[in-house]
Amino acid sequence: MPQYYVEDDHPPIIPKEIFMQVQEELVRRRVVHKSPTGKKRTYSCNHCFAQMIFCGECGELYRRVHWNNHGCKSIVWRCISRLEPSEAESNCTNRTVNEAVLEDVTVKALNRILRGRKEFLAQLQENVARAVVTTDTLSPEGIQLRLEDLQKELLRNVEGGKDYNAITDEMVRLQEMKKQSTVDNHRREEAMNRIKELQDFVAMQNTEIHVFDEALVWKLIKSITVYADKFTVEFKSGVCVDIAE
Repeated sequence: MPQYYVEDDHPPIIPKEIFMQVQEELVRRRVVHKSPTGKKRTYSCNHCFAQMIFCGECGELYRRVHWNNHGCKSIVWRCISRLEPSEAESNCTNRTVNEAVLEDVTVKALNRILRGRKEFLAQLQENVARAVVTTDTLSPEGIQLRLEDLQKELLRNVEGGKDYNAITDEMVRLQEMKKQSTVDNHRREEAMNRIKELQDFVAMQNTEIHVFDEALVWKLIKSITVYADKFTVEFKSGVCVDIAE
């Protein structure tokens, strides 16, 4: 007798939302960044700026470094291609950035959003509209209904001694489609949540920020790209802000 898989028959041990978030984090930690030279950078530490600071000159990540210059200790961020020079490649000359400067840049970027809240809220609404437009016509629920019909048809064919190979092939294909559709829906929901988080921040924060807040970096900021004369701060909602330096 054939064996086949029935989904959602038992209550999950782990809620699907948490499961999807864990899977995304595992993927993020396996390969954080692939440099233009093909090198893969993996998860390194839990600092709020880790895997977030990028070089605008060569595209590499920046790494956190403890400096001790004649007894004067400081923490800076440097391009990895400067820390790991290669004879086969031209070494990056982009600047080293003090961690305090990066903290100040994030505060300035957040305040830029707050000062131009009307402009940025309009941009966020456009991002919401784009996320809605990308909705798939075939939802996981629709695929599941088709799978249930096929399961019934499969049982009838088995009981009647009829061929069921085509049905099982179709079920396998639909199960893969459902998995991908579920992932796509989750990513879309996450994008919407990131947009909403920035909207809520702008709506609730009535005054400018004067102190660096690590929690806001974790929650709102996706990346900071370092150039010779500026920093580009990209928020998880899709909004970008340039900070001259």
